[in-house]
Amino acid sequence: MKGRNPTVKEREWMARAREVGCIACIKSERIIPFEVPPEYTAIHHIDGKTKPGAHFLTIPLCPDCHQTGKDSRHKNRVRFEELNGSEESLLDLTKEYANA
Repeated sequence: MKGRNPTVKEREWMARAREVGCIACIKSERIIPFEVPPEYTAIHHIDGKTKPGAHFLTIPLCPDCHQTGKDSRHKNRVRFEELNGSEESLLDLTKEYANA
């Protein structure tokens, strides 16, 4: 995907977020935070990749919640948010875990 290269601080944030694990699975209690290896978790950009600070507006999602599952963020945003809450609320939860 096209986008601006992340800054050092943005790369650090995304690495910490990935360590948390899929925030949708954590919220629904399917996994425990920090239980899944970071390489299994993808970073989802809430508001694109080109705006200043865009790489800070990211949440960690597993492949099923991000792109492959029938209720994944990219296949069905409305259903994803019905099940998991808004992306902004998931970002807030990610920050709680990542900055703890």
